[in-house]
Amino acid sequence: MADTLIRTTRMETETTLTAMQHAPLTLKGEFVWGSNHTFLVEGTAGPTSFLAVYKPTRGERPLWDFPEASLAKREAAAYIVSQALGWELVPPTVYRPDGPFGAGSLQLFIDHDPEYHYFNLNEEDRQRLRPVALFDLLVNNADRKGSHIIFDTDHHLWLIDHGICFHIEPKLRTVIWDFAGEKLPAPLAADLEAFQQRLGQDANLMTALQSLLEAEEITALSARAARLLKRGKFPNPPTNQRPVPWPPI
Repeated sequence: MADTLIRTTRMETETTLTAMQHAPLTLKGEFVWGSNHTFLVEGTAGPTSFLAVYKPTRGERPLWDFPEASLAKREAAAYIVSQALGWELVPPTVYRPDGPFGAGSLQLFIDHDPEYHYFNLNEEDRQRLRPVALFDLLVNNADRKGSHIIFDTDHHLWLIDHGICFHIEPKLRTVIWDFAGEKLPAPLAADLEAFQQRLGQDANLMTALQSLLEAEEITALSARAARLLKRGKFPNPPTNQRPVPWPPI
């Protein structure tokens, strides 16, 4: 193994992304509990190595309501949105056309305690979930399970598994309804407004999203931001559809 092991994005993000986009990858193992084929890989670029979660497009289980072979790109799009908001919620994630099993998403592996998740968070950590709830509303996350909220060894909060986000129709399913009816905190609302403005003005952001999402999905993303800002509150759980994913953990 190389001299420096990247574990979180507390290190230089651009260096991390460059390594993830270009480093040769070696299979280290497979995660066997998910519905799609998911692998642990190691990449090495010069003196730096990293562990990452690799989700090949060819290993995606077809879904009736999402376009075929699109989940890996949605993983990368979620990272771009998180960074554009300035929230650093999603670990560095790229879409690579040349993984061990072909094209797929590559996300920096976050060392964490899998037994500490949404359903047993202490109150202080639970209060940190407002940006998580708002992020899921924005990206229309259809699968925010309790175990998709993790904390690294520095206790930085991370969100994982965003393959079924960005649908143009309402698909939100999440365990986080703690803040229903609350007013959006002013700093989060300001970040959301700035993000919506960037969608119409930032050519680099648009180019990045257009490489991963359909035009109508980006339009829907902007529309959700506008609705959230106009409402100014966290919504209540919907009554016309199941509000929580299954299984919830």
